[in-house]
Amino acid sequence: MSDQAPTTTGETSDDDRLPEAFTGVLEDYRRHLEAERDLSAHSVRAYLTDVGSLLEHARRLGHTEPDTLELRTLRSWLAQQQALGRSRTTLARRATAARVFTAWLARTGRLTADPGASLASPKAHRVLPAVLRRDEAEALVRAAAEHADDGSPLGVRDVAVLELLYATGIRVGELCGLDIDDVDAERHVVRVLGKGRKERTVPFGRPADLALRTWLRRGRPALAGPGSGPALFLGARGGRLDQRAVRTLVHRRIAEVPGAPDIGPHGLRHTAATHLLEGGADLRSVQELLGHASLATTQLYTHVTTDRLRRAYQQAHPRA
Repeated sequence: MSDQAPTTTGETSDDDRLPEAFTGVLEDYRRHLEAERDLSAHSVRAYLTDVGSLLEHARRLGHTEPDTLELRTLRSWLAQQQALGRSRTTLARRATAARVFTAWLARTGRLTADPGASLASPKAHRVLPAVLRRDEAEALVRAAAEHADDGSPLGVRDVAVLELLYATGIRVGELCGLDIDDVDAERHVVRVLGKGRKERTVPFGRPADLALRTWLRRGRPALAGPGSGPALFLGARGGRLDQRAVRTLVHRRIAEVPGAPDIGPHGLRHTAATHLLEGGADLRSVQELLGHASLATTQLYTHVTTDRLRRAYQQAHPRA
């Protein structure tokens, strides 16, 4: 959530160090995020970085105890961030981090009242994601299939990866974390462990099913080794496929589709969501399939489909 983590050791002078009460509450908050909320290491680091920045600002204002934090301090911190040129998106994210933190302080008795409940923040700019047209998505998978004609296990794997990403809209981290047992070939569904360790079941269609069966029958056995474990997708050396390799794959195959935007795995997630809505799926169903905590996140894709409709109208209608 922030650009740089707060420093409390090393070359920091005594005057610049956080008060002991602040460092103690930061450590307690870390344990809460890891053990109780079960957040990823990246999310924990992001929250702590932002909260550390807030506490450092509070220290400069003369605060030494968490129970002295007030709304004016939170607003002053956001104003400072704005003066530093932070974007509206960043400011909105950091305001959220502050609200989550003060809510936890109040809930655990470290604050008598929650000042963050009254903290407003600028609305983040919602940038419409680049997505593929249906013919471009088909061309993407077709490009991968052409490279798999030689029967190489990596080529077979790449087709399965692209088919599953587009069919399900799962995140690249979710895809790389899949195990063989997470795929129910009979029901054509895959069990996904998403953000916050929340599990969901996502269906996939026949093309993805065929690609997965081919990979499991011909591709995976050729790459599997002692260190493969239960991983569904493997890298060239037999270990679990990593996210960087998937991103490289998507960008490489997208480059072979004339006129297609240069998207990564998350762009395929956007594409899957957009095509579902264009095909008549309702927002709640798409929200559940994608694993969005808030319907507002899913609603972004309605703007994508509306924007496409507007462009089509302007190009086709004589009175546009």
